[in-house]
Amino acid sequence: MSPRSLAPASFRSILIGILRVAITLAVVALAFVAGRAMWQRYEVDPWTRDGRVRADVVKVSSDVPGLVTRVLVRENDRVTKGQVLFEVDTPRYRLALAQAQAAVASAQATAADAHSQLRRARMLGDLVSAEEREALEAKAETASASLEAARVAVNVARLNLERTLVRATVNGYVANLLLKPGDYLAAGAQGLAVVDADTMWIDGYFEETKLPRIHVGDRARVLLMGETSPIEGRVESIAPGIDDRERTNASNQLASVNPTFNWVRLAQRVPVRIALVRVPQDIRLIAGRTATVDVIDGAGRTVHAGDRS
Repeated sequence: MSPRSLAPASFRSILIGILRVAITLAVVALAFVAGRAMWQRYEVDPWTRDGRVRADVVKVSSDVPGLVTRVLVRENDRVTKGQVLFEVDTPRYRLALAQAQAAVASAQATAADAHSQLRRARMLGDLVSAEEREALEAKAETASASLEAARVAVNVARLNLERTLVRATVNGYVANLLLKPGDYLAAGAQGLAVVDADTMWIDGYFEETKLPRIHVGDRARVLLMGETSPIEGRVESIAPGIDDRERTNASNQLASVNPTFNWVRLAQRVPVRIALVRVPQDIRLIAGRTATVDVIDGAGRTVHAGDRS
């Protein structure tokens, strides 16, 4: 075989070798870039899948004891502030008010009679002994005090009557409604709960290694599980402390520290409160729903809420 015929074959083999090396280097470079991006994404960027929708929950209880006569709402109903939720034994407390008002009328008559006797005694002057005059003065003062106490009792009875109508103190949704007409409620016993719809927020539990890139005021994006539209939020606060499971108080109030130490240390999760700025209309906020929270750090670099939920 001539040297001329060998030249093209050698050239092709060299090109193939160069191409293989180039492909190998490209694959290595892509793997490095992908690995770097994955490390940045999951180990550095401030995001967490451990998020929860939170809301204030008002425990609605009766200030007065008695039988529940009416329940005016149903489970999951939307209620407004001031709306009557249920009624507790109104007839009994209406009678108590009437009784207190009758006691005021009786006390007024007693006080009027006592003061009338005192005026007559003063008009008679020396014809009435000092001891008798002092007794009449004491009687008049006692009658006046009794009248004032009766008036206070009327105010208390009127307040109790008003409190038989248990009203919502916030705008929200009825939850955990187990109350039925005929149930007896003691004073202070919870009848139902109302989830405050005006206080919704997100708690994101971030690993402590990511806290240096989270600041109050940073923008955040929240993606609820099962939803496709993100919620815009803002970092409102960062929890100042979490429970130390390794430390307890001994009987002498000194710290009792666990003598063992785990070489594998997991990063603690710290609650970060996210205020809601804009919620899409198709999003249903329910306290307890899980969420993915992405924080846009101070450098302005966006960590997109994606398909990680």
